[in-house]
Amino acid sequence: MYLHLENRVVPNGSFLPVFESQFSLNTTLRDSSKQYYELTEMVFKKHLFEVKGENYFLTISPILDFNLGTDQKDTSTRRLFQNTRGIFVEGDLLKNFSFSTSFYENQARFTRYESAYYSEIGELYPNQTLGQYNTQNAVVPGSARTKPFKVDGFDYAYAVGNIVYKPTKWLLLSAGNSSHFVGDGYRSILLSDNGVPSPFFRVSTQFLKKWQFNAMRTRLINLMRKPVSTTVEAYYETKGYSSNYLTFQPNEKWSFSLYEGIIWSKGDSITSTKVNPLFYNPVPLIAPFVLSEEDIYSVLGFNISFALNDNNRFYGQIAMGDLNSKNAAMQLGFRGYNYFGLTDFMLQVEFNSVTKGMYHSSNARLNYSHYNLPIAHIKGNSFHEFIVRSNYEWKRCYIDFKTIVYILSNYSSTDLLPVNKIDNLETGKVVLFTTELGYRFNRKMNLNLFGGMNLRSDVNGGIGNTQHIFIGLRTGINNRYTDF
Repeated sequence: MYLHLENRVVPNGSFLPVFESQFSLNTTLRDSSKQYYELTEMVFKKHLFEVKGENYFLTISPILDFNLGTDQKDTSTRRLFQNTRGIFVEGDLLKNFSFSTSFYENQARFTRYESAYYSEIGELYPNQTLGQYNTQNAVVPGSARTKPFKVDGFDYAYAVGNIVYKPTKWLLLSAGNSSHFVGDGYRSILLSDNGVPSPFFRVSTQFLKKWQFNAMRTRLINLMRKPVSTTVEAYYETKGYSSNYLTFQPNEKWSFSLYEGIIWSKGDSITSTKVNPLFYNPVPLIAPFVLSEEDIYSVLGFNISFALNDNNRFYGQIAMGDLNSKNAAMQLGFRGYNYFGLTDFMLQVEFNSVTKGMYHSSNARLNYSHYNLPIAHIKGNSFHEFIVRSNYEWKRCYIDFKTIVYILSNYSSTDLLPVNKIDNLETGKVVLFTTELGYRFNRKMNLNLFGGMNLRSDVNGGIGNTQHIFIGLRTGINNRYTDF
């Protein structure tokens, strides 16, 4: 769902998610339609369960994503489906404390190109005899690792939660297990919500009126089992992640942000060590100049945004890996609203480019990844990307269009795995076109009845060519990216 927030400068320099107290999201999501029955009031305007008192407010709603589809390019006539059930709980306690939590149970059968990708970056198990790692199971971006389900299906579950405390007007503390996103675009070349949710602690502060600072610390995982363990099932390798994000907003039109994201070593497959004390340092640009490539992998970048007026915004990002100008990424984009006399109409154009070595450390255990997934752009390294997106909503009906073109150069989907994996390099073009029509019942939980089509043409053809037609019902409160 697209929220036209008058293209204002986003608090915290577009370090997402933002908090309701910063952006008045409740006002934006409020439904003013008249309903004459308690059932329709709940379906169209409320959560399933709402309780409000003098010092508290609690809501509970079900989460669902039921869809069926077929791939016309798949001669095996596989029936594609997504079956997601869950629960969402959110509340405010006293004056300065709030929380949210949700749980998802999923079974799914995906298109062939999705299934192949999820499986090839899956869980790595050590093979002591051959001295290598074998891939088992799979991992779904934005969700979790999986288990097999029936014939070529996937079974997976995960939970997301946050607690937020605001002791003063200028300080906000949050912690939990979820994903984050840095930027104003559809993609981010700094940090995106493509990866699996991870435990975090975040500090957001405002100072000198025009300056904001965000510091976040998390624990990431290489989805590979340690070869030696004292438990029934071996642990995964872990690594640290720190981000320091300094934002200057001179006025309501401009926003300039300096980003530092660092992957920190916590040992290897045999030994585990404590993270370097500089992990806790909030001052950017110190660790990359002090520590070696065996200890950290750093991504330094800028996020810039300019609102031409209330309806038109330009934005961009640049990034560099390990202080090496050959490892670079860039983004340029534009987003506008209300063209052709149409309200609630959005148009977005974006270009992303990432070099071969970006996000790839000389120590593969420190690649810019989590659960074997890229934590910046979903495609990883070595591509150019052109995106055109449009959305229009009239009353409760909406239509989405999206066209994406990738230009690949010696691209490998397994390039960011923590171990070297032989894979065919791809050079050429991938084209995706997605359209979706739907009816939005409830804006608070983004409950939609929808149908659409996803077309994909791959440089290698075969399973990469897709003509996926689908229908379904979902509460769309999390992003899910299948456009790779």
